[in-house]
Amino acid sequence: MAYRWKNDLTAADVTPKAAFLNRRQILKATAGLGAIGLVGAGGMAHAQDALAPNTLEEITSYNNYYEFGTGKTDPAANAHQLVTSPWSIKVDGMVDNPGDYALGDLLAGLTVEDRIYRFRCVEAWSMVVPWNGIELADILNKVGVQSGAKYVAFETVVQPENMIGVQRRVLDFPYVEGLRLDEAMHPLTIMATGIYDELISNQNGAPIRLVVPWKYGFKSIKSIVRITLTDQEPPTSWNKSNAREYGFYSNVNPEVSHPRWSQASERTIGGGLFAKRKPTLMFNGYESEVAGLYAGMDLAEYY
Repeated sequence: MAYRWKNDLTAADVTPKAAFLNRRQILKATAGLGAIGLVGAGGMAHAQDALAPNTLEEITSYNNYYEFGTGKTDPAANAHQLVTSPWSIKVDGMVDNPGDYALGDLLAGLTVEDRIYRFRCVEAWSMVVPWNGIELADILNKVGVQSGAKYVAFETVVQPENMIGVQRRVLDFPYVEGLRLDEAMHPLTIMATGIYDELISNQNGAPIRLVVPWKYGFKSIKSIVRITLTDQEPPTSWNKSNAREYGFYSNVNPEVSHPRWSQASERTIGGGLFAKRKPTLMFNGYESEVAGLYAGMDLAEYY
C-alpha cells in the first residue's frame, strides 16, 4: 500500500527541469554575489531565463560526482563511461536472504511511486524534485531484516578504469553512507530509479540511488552496489573525510550551523539570481513525519 503523508507540495512547486539541470551554473554565477549571505531581493520567475545562455549540453555538465572528477563539468564529461548494465547489488550482513541480486530481480514485484520532495544541499541551496522510486523498506522486507540489525550501510560502485576521480583518490573510495534502521525503514526513504519521469542520468546516480528528503543531499548516495545490514554504526565518507563538519545523521537543521556557514536559510534554485533567501525548515519540512525518530536526542551533538 502506497505511503501517504501530509504533502504540501504539488507539481507547481517542482523546480523547473532546466533549472535543476542548471543548478551548478547558478551556484557558480551567484558565488561572486555572496552565495552564503543575502544576495539581494526581487528575482525573476525562472532562473533559467536570466542565466541560461548556454546550450542544454553545457548546462547539464554542471554536477558533483567526485568519482568522475571534482570540477563541475567533469561528471557530465566523464560519467558516460560508467557501465550501468548489467547492474547488481550485493545484499549482506544481518539479512535472511543475502546474495548478489540483479537489479531487476531485487526490484521485481515492488511498487514504483512518484514522490515530490524538497531537496536541501548542505551548501545551503534547495530545490523541489519529482523522483520515481521504491520505498527502501520494501526492499529490506523482501530480503528479510534479522533481529539485532540496527543500521543499513550503502556503498557506491567503483570502476577505476572508468572513474578518473577514483584514479586520483580525491576521496577515500568507495563512497559509503549509512542510516539507522528506523530511518531506513521510514516510508519517506526511497531508492530512486527515475527523475522527471526519466531514468536517472549517470552523473546523477544511475541506475539507483538513495533519497532521504529530511537529510542533507550528500546522504543520498549514488549508484549503489552494496547494502549491508549491521548492528554497528557504519562509516560514512564525508564523516571520515572531515568529522568536524559532517556528522553521521546530517539532518537538515536550521538551528545547527555548518562550521563555515549558517544553515538557517537557503537559496531556492530556480527562484532567480536575486531572489530572497528563505528560512530553512526543520528536517527540511518533514518534521511532523520524522521528528519522533530523534526524540530525546541532542541534535547539536548528534548532527
